[in-house]
Amino acid sequence: MEFDVAVLGGGPAGYTAAIRAAQLGARVACIEKESELGGTCLRVGCIPTKAWVSTAHALHAAKEINAKLGVRTADPELDFAAANEWKAQVVKQMTGGVASLFKANNVTAFEGTGRFESATSFVFDKGDLGLSFKSAIIATGAAPVTPPIPGLDSPRCVDSTGLLAQTEVPRRLVVLGGGIIGCEFASIFERFGTEVTMIEMLDTLIPQEDSDATSELRKSFARRGIVVHLGKQCTQVEDTGAGLVVHFGEGETVECDLMLVSVGRAPVVEGIGLEAVGVTYDRKGIGTDAHRRTSVPHIYAAGDVAGYWQLAHTAFREGEVAAENAAGHDAAMPESPAVPRPIYTDPEIAGVGLTEAEAIERHGAENIAVGRFPWVANARAVMTGDTAGWVKSIHETTYGELVGMVIVGPHATDLIEAAVVALDSEATIETIADGMAPHPTLSEGLKEAGLVALGRPIHLPPRRR
Repeated sequence: MEFDVAVLGGGPAGYTAAIRAAQLGARVACIEKESELGGTCLRVGCIPTKAWVSTAHALHAAKEINAKLGVRTADPELDFAAANEWKAQVVKQMTGGVASLFKANNVTAFEGTGRFESATSFVFDKGDLGLSFKSAIIATGAAPVTPPIPGLDSPRCVDSTGLLAQTEVPRRLVVLGGGIIGCEFASIFERFGTEVTMIEMLDTLIPQEDSDATSELRKSFARRGIVVHLGKQCTQVEDTGAGLVVHFGEGETVECDLMLVSVGRAPVVEGIGLEAVGVTYDRKGIGTDAHRRTSVPHIYAAGDVAGYWQLAHTAFREGEVAAENAAGHDAAMPESPAVPRPIYTDPEIAGVGLTEAEAIERHGAENIAVGRFPWVANARAVMTGDTAGWVKSIHETTYGELVGMVIVGPHATDLIEAAVVALDSEATIETIADGMAPHPTLSEGLKEAGLVALGRPIHLPPRRR
């Protein structure tokens, strides 16, 4: 079997690359080890997790918000079996959609675990089948990391995939790791009625995010009863048969029924034959240039395995870039793309560009100005009964260029796209502040943050300036 482009992996980077290469006229094959296309994101990551997020939001609204809006419901409760069925339906629709797109674009899909046999061929399905190619794209993704802590081999210690497979809501959950995955699941399960305890070895949740945003999340978690232990290491886990005893810090313990281990993900580079063809990699992933070309000129890598951003939307774009180059065109990732950072906690967090601390480090505190507008002053947020959080704009004062934006609160993960476009367009803070936002909408919050940054807010009293 001969192909122009062969893609190893059918996740966001892989299936996007396969479709794009086929659009450009290449004969394309995609090898995926699972029976369904979509990779971690569609099958056991972004999509099923956010289906649960929707359930958690609906449950919270029924319990605490709807009555304020004049809608009374009698004793709402979680039907976890129905929530799981909904999650499965969403996953099936999304993965099935990718299969349909492959068919429509004449991409040939193979199920099997693939590896390089040579610089121009793959073998898969334990070496029983093979194919040759002119160019290849590696999109094998990443997998959860398990730290060397005694006791983590207990079946009650699960990664994100294992947690998504649960058929009963645990009464007590310990989340090891305060990153994005850990925080999202902590937020979900607290809404589901679980007692949640988080243990994070660093001194902050989600350390890569804006500190004001993570501080807001920490305060929200405290109000909701989520116990967070920062600056503490887990040292041992005991399985008592009836549950777990988790040891951490200086002799502290907490009991639980289930433990989520979410301390990070590592690129999948082992066992795919990289050494045999001379593709170089390290613990961060496969090294590539802006064209997503590896150390072997006709072999490309995209997505989590390439070690840039472990985000599905960056994987989509990287897959497109890799495919266009593999198909004989010329494309490159920008040097500093405006990458949105959506976090589906409650409240939601989303950022793009520099955080405030990063902006100060790069430009100097004297050259950075910030504007912050709270949702409590936004009509649409007030009428929906959800006013937690704010919008923060960050710009440099020499030219007024917007360098970052952070949103905490309702629909933050949707609203951030406007800031992505602004940063990609090198917009100034005046552009943000002087543009017209439809009223009454949440999108007004972005404009209002710009007005605050310029010292001329309209919908904040003088004492709030």
